[in-house]
Amino acid sequence: MVTIYGIKNCGTMKKAFAWCEANGVEFVFHDSKKQGVERSRLNLWCKHLGWKSLVNTKGTTWRKLTPEQQAIDTQGEAVTLMLENPSLIKRPVVETGAQLMVGFDAQLFASFVK
Repeated sequence: MVTIYGIKNCGTMKKAFAWCEANGVEFVFHDSKKQGVERSRLNLWCKHLGWKSLVNTKGTTWRKLTPEQQAIDTQGEAVTLMLENPSLIKRPVVETGAQLMVGFDAQLFASFVK
């Protein structure tokens, strides 16, 4: 089963949802902002993807952080910041059980979720 983590109104998420629907891929959506993401799951994602690939440094949430908050340099600091600000988690994060990916690219998505 494919689980997609993210925020419902995000433009990139809408692209991922549309792609899944157009390609007949069933998925479960987990709203990271409303439901949160457990520390253990964030640590697992960081282990497999690297914390730098998970922190969205291009969004408005990042720009609203203080310079001190933006000065993260460890996985622990990144996880704590993502727990406090779920909008900082890059979207989408996709789990298939055996695989994990972050971001949306139609070609990669096709090879990943089918």
